[in-house]
Amino acid sequence: MGRKLTLDDSAIRDFWQEHPCGETLVDASPGDLEAMRSFFDEYDHYRYRTESHILAELDGLRLTGLDVLEIGLGQGADSEQIARRGARYSGVDLTAEAVRRTSARFNMKGLPYQQIVQGSVLELPFDDDSFDVVYSHGVLHHVPDIRQGSAEIARVLRPGGRLEVMVYAKHSLNYLVAISAVRRLGLAAVYLTGRPRNELERAHVENARSVGLWNYLQMKNFVHRNTDGPHNPFSRVYTPSALAEDFPEFTLVSTRKHFLHAPPLRMPGVHSGGWLGWHLWATMRVSGQRER
Repeated sequence: MGRKLTLDDSAIRDFWQEHPCGETLVDASPGDLEAMRSFFDEYDHYRYRTESHILAELDGLRLTGLDVLEIGLGQGADSEQIARRGARYSGVDLTAEAVRRTSARFNMKGLPYQQIVQGSVLELPFDDDSFDVVYSHGVLHHVPDIRQGSAEIARVLRPGGRLEVMVYAKHSLNYLVAISAVRRLGLAAVYLTGRPRNELERAHVENARSVGLWNYLQMKNFVHRNTDGPHNPFSRVYTPSALAEDFPEFTLVSTRKHFLHAPPLRMPGVHSGGWLGWHLWATMRVSGQRER
């Protein structure tokens, strides 16, 4: 809507355009249409086997007959599931690649949708009071100016509308142990010995050399390099109170945690997460509005 991208916006857009969320999790490659169909099938199987709670969460959102906007599309897996649950689906993503893939998914499967467009949560390309529900999984913790994003989400929601969101959890095994202790100590050892064992470690060592090891190991710098890859430009972690602070237009209704994920720690067969889960789900309603 005429808004120029800031440096943060452009860096985040370029990172996710080059590294579409989830693409490296499966062996298939999204090439031509037939290859893309195979990729979607393999990706969806992996996603909902690894994070089986997502489908149960979507079932509990009661989306049938509602106008739903998804912010951040990834490979369009949840997008398809939302549409299959009877929602009137719209989607928006910062990158052209996510829009292309999600549109292709809907078209090849004959699924109905309202709009799938490129745009920023900081200036959503939709009218006021357009949606009953906004859904966003693993996206809003990558938005530096989240207060502006919160205001925009509240603007496009109808009175009593819901925001259903998943963000990274600060009170988690991944943040408190794996990132804060194990990976920082491991990187310091690799840096000091000068012997990275793989491309991932080499990228972290290069990052540390560019800003200095001590600066790189500060959690304000280290956390986003250890969520979605060493080149990820921004991430934050949340507690319920931090959610309430960053989304002032909303009332926090409920939270729950899933996904016990803390590499390099190995926990084979454990997915539920409990109170140490890495994924913090929250339901919020626009403040001061009657429920629908």
